[in-house]
Amino acid sequence: MDKHRQLEILQSQQHSMRGKIVSAADRRDRIRRVIDVLVTHEKRFVEAMTDDFGVRPAEQSQLYDILASIVTLKDAAKHLSKWMKPEKRKVDPMLALMGAKAHIEFQPKGSVGLLSPWNFPLYLTFTPLAGVLAAGNTSMIKPSEHTPATSEVMRETLHDAFSPDEIFVVTGDATVAADFSSLPFDHIIFTGSTPVGRHVMRAAAENLVPVTLELGGKSPVIIGEAPNTDLMAKRIVTGKLLNAGQICLAPDYLLVNERDEEAVITSLISAADSILPDLTNNQAYTSVLGDRNRERLKEYVNEARTHNAEIIEVGQETADGRLPFSIIRNCPTNIKVMQDEIFGPVLPIITYKDLSEAITFVNGRPRPLGLYFFGTNKKEERRVLNETISGGVTLNDVVFHVTVEDLPFGGVGDSGFGVYHGRDGFKTFSHQKSIFTQSKVDVADLAGLRPPYGKKIRNYLRKHIVL
Repeated sequence: MDKHRQLEILQSQQHSMRGKIVSAADRRDRIRRVIDVLVTHEKRFVEAMTDDFGVRPAEQSQLYDILASIVTLKDAAKHLSKWMKPEKRKVDPMLALMGAKAHIEFQPKGSVGLLSPWNFPLYLTFTPLAGVLAAGNTSMIKPSEHTPATSEVMRETLHDAFSPDEIFVVTGDATVAADFSSLPFDHIIFTGSTPVGRHVMRAAAENLVPVTLELGGKSPVIIGEAPNTDLMAKRIVTGKLLNAGQICLAPDYLLVNERDEEAVITSLISAADSILPDLTNNQAYTSVLGDRNRERLKEYVNEARTHNAEIIEVGQETADGRLPFSIIRNCPTNIKVMQDEIFGPVLPIITYKDLSEAITFVNGRPRPLGLYFFGTNKKEERRVLNETISGGVTLNDVVFHVTVEDLPFGGVGDSGFGVYHGRDGFKTFSHQKSIFTQSKVDVADLAGLRPPYGKKIRNYLRKHIVL
């Protein structure tokens, strides 16, 4: 779809919002229709995701794309009436005594542009959409061109369920996405890589469009004192190998005390064999999407090997795009696998002598979307929480903070900014209008705030200004 047609749809959506009050019932109805789309067309969506990835277990698509989306949408529908209520704010006590009041009302921003990625094509579309609709907005959606089958099913099913003035899906290549991000939306949310996020923000700036960016990054796992090593390894491997590591919050590298490295590696291998026996022939293990991504990941491993790192591989590459789980031991920190977001089943291990060294290592790099700490020492845990900055944290597991609807989800610095999920997402996609109601008393006259200024205001200034 060309830019002119995209602009026509946007302007129509914005026009349809003018002077309109979007009731709680209307918002819940839109959310219900999205849920109906997911439930009614569940089989089509699962088949489309399998077509796009090559090998992707139906249960994974059902659980992490369809059901997870429905849970978020239902949560928004359940709570939006409460979220919509005006919030009282405090005013100066003297003004309050005279009857002055202040509050905030939440209004829809208008039309929200939603650019979603390919790794969880439904969840990372419909989860932010829950907040967009709860806030009373309309939306135009640009799903990824890298999952064309899924994007087409999304386009067809949403267009059947919604008028173009409510939700409209734009499909196409990167050029279409660039045109989309340059439109004068009332808000844009983008999920994807940091380099593309910079392009989206630059394009949005031309129209002063506010943006929410969820950009991923290198999410570290810090292993402290005395964790349950076997349970820890199962949790790390589960998060790392889910969707073959193609998760913005996947554990990107491990920081391990050098005395524990051998035991940790042994437990990781055992966990992989336990969770996904015969890994790359196991139909529960997903393909890496696209030749370019597979070549990129193999280059990371080969570069590490040429720098004398030890590569421990579980499984082997298959013709249907599945790659081995590659643990990199003695990994140099100046090679690409430690510079780029990995987004695949490759796990470097970095050792440290003291926790301070691990914290310094994390703080010397761009701030990650997620950070994970395993250990039983509460002082270590508190140090990690106090001395590092990340979008979010999961303690003694990985990824799970994103599943809590009442926690804001988002990044910081290179991993993005702005949040969504739950009430925080509702606020992100709402205009928070500040409203002050003045008392019937003529406060300005009473306080001597109008010219000509006299003794009353001079005494007040002398009392309150420290010279």
